[in-house]
Amino acid sequence: MKSSLSLSMFIKLFLLLALLDICVSKSVFDFFYFVQQWPGSYCDTKRSCCYPITGKPASNFSIHGLWPNYNNGSWPSDCNPKHPFNQSQISDLVSRAQTSWPSLGCPSSNNIKFWKHEWSKHGTCSESVGLDQHAYFQHTLDLKDQIDLLQILQDAGIKPDGSFYNVSSIEEAIEKGSGYFPGIRCNFDASRNSQLLEIYLCVDKSATRFIDCPILPHSNCPSQVEFPTFGADSGILQLATPSSPNYI
Repeated sequence: MKSSLSLSMFIKLFLLLALLDICVSKSVFDFFYFVQQWPGSYCDTKRSCCYPITGKPASNFSIHGLWPNYNNGSWPSDCNPKHPFNQSQISDLVSRAQTSWPSLGCPSSNNIKFWKHEWSKHGTCSESVGLDQHAYFQHTLDLKDQIDLLQILQDAGIKPDGSFYNVSSIEEAIEKGSGYFPGIRCNFDASRNSQLLEIYLCVDKSATRFIDCPILPHSNCPSQVEFPTFGADSGILQLATPSSPNYI
């Protein structure tokens, strides 16, 4: 009787440990997508945009997010609702984040809602590789400083002047300037012209080192895309009426 009970308990314990091992292995992703967006393209749509109350963002690529991904193209999300965003944990990073990681969603905000969304959906999943909230935001901001996408493109003669450029030329310029082949995503302006919206680069699980992408996001861009302006003379209007922010 005791022997039968002990065997049953052993089997249950073995199955529980195996299940825990499967859950842990599934929670550990393979790499990050580091995604930057061009504000001129985000704003130059029928939907338009709203600048944060901290002021109009710089005419530069800004951070969209740092997103854990698996090598098979899938990704984890919303991994730990018990660890909500806490602004006090990144108080020393807020100034940098306001410059490099602004929200363009409507209505105008102080960026906190955007950062909260990125941490809840993507950042909590980075805890499986040892990144707490401060480390997640600091590493993301540091990545922005490592590769200057706008300068790389301008050095190759690709400028945000409203002209159209070959996507292959954009890819080649970024690969030459950064050492890594990018993923490119586009959206449409109000006239249905395809325009450069996002650039994806890949980062290792420490969130400190750029790597060759194991898999690239599906590109929705045609062969040529517009690189719209985003400056004092861009003609982009800020919406006064609320709309839903385009967070991912």
